[in-house]
Amino acid sequence: MYGHSNATLAVEVTKAAGLGFIPGGFDFRAESPQIKALEDELMLARSLLEKAGMVQDPLPVGVGFITCHPSASNFAHTALPVLLKYKPTAVWLFAPDPDAPQRAHPEIIRHLHASGIKEAVSDGADVLVAQGMDAGGHQFARGASVISLVPEIRHMLDTEFPQGETGLLAAGGIVGARAVAASLALGADGAVLGTRLLVAPESSMSKIGKESIIKASDGGASTVKSTVLDDIQSTAIWPKLYDGRALIGESYKDHEAGMPVKDNVEKFKEAAQGGDESRKIIWCGTGIGLVNEALPAGVIIAETRKGAESVLKSLS
Repeated sequence: MYGHSNATLAVEVTKAAGLGFIPGGFDFRAESPQIKALEDELMLARSLLEKAGMVQDPLPVGVGFITCHPSASNFAHTALPVLLKYKPTAVWLFAPDPDAPQRAHPEIIRHLHASGIKEAVSDGADVLVAQGMDAGGHQFARGASVISLVPEIRHMLDTEFPQGETGLLAAGGIVGARAVAASLALGADGAVLGTRLLVAPESSMSKIGKESIIKASDGGASTVKSTVLDDIQSTAIWPKLYDGRALIGESYKDHEAGMPVKDNVEKFKEAAQGGDESRKIIWCGTGIGLVNEALPAGVIIAETRKGAESVLKSLS
């Protein structure tokens, strides 16, 4: 959701009794514009929540960070002060680089890869997010869907941490009521929606991006997982164990047809400079076939919750 979520979207999700997240970015350098942008967004979120009569301590929104960037060692010096100032309810840490040398304050990020689940719980993680391979955007190149991933993690939590203090959320391909109900049946305590909210009017995604998602169908065939997508748009900051899922567009079609990456990059840049979005990489999950209209974020959350309750009731 980096680049598409924002304070307005997050607050609308929270107002609908969800927990909206603001992207914190991946650049933790002292001069990072992302840190300044995060502070601006948290300030806006607090203002919007004040108007809605919902200001609390902690602030009822979350912040998500991508932690694989080399500057992650600066987290405690640049990002943490902002978090302490605005006190968001949750901080979501995603995608560390397991091969990176142990830097200053490594305990903040070191246990968040799949093999470190037990360590994360032992170190005090309040919530684990089980992201399946149906997810849009970046994820493990090798993994499982929520169908097997969530029950396995639930079993581990129940048997090795029976005190039950760590929550479990399902993510990846979840865009509607049935998927949320299924997530709960699999053992999750809740679910994460990403792609579904991209088309909401509060989202910062471009008009063509939203229209492309709504128009698409059969997400398993119309999206693809690949590392070349980042190569094409020059965002290859990811360690080798990650790739990303996006809508199959002109850039990827040219790649499949044999176009050298260097040429593809040039075409991508030329199109972007000319205002042509036809080669844009649109990160989204396999659930796009169920995203058929652009509804306000609050409506999406309310309808999804009501629908999930109805599905669960019909199965009881």
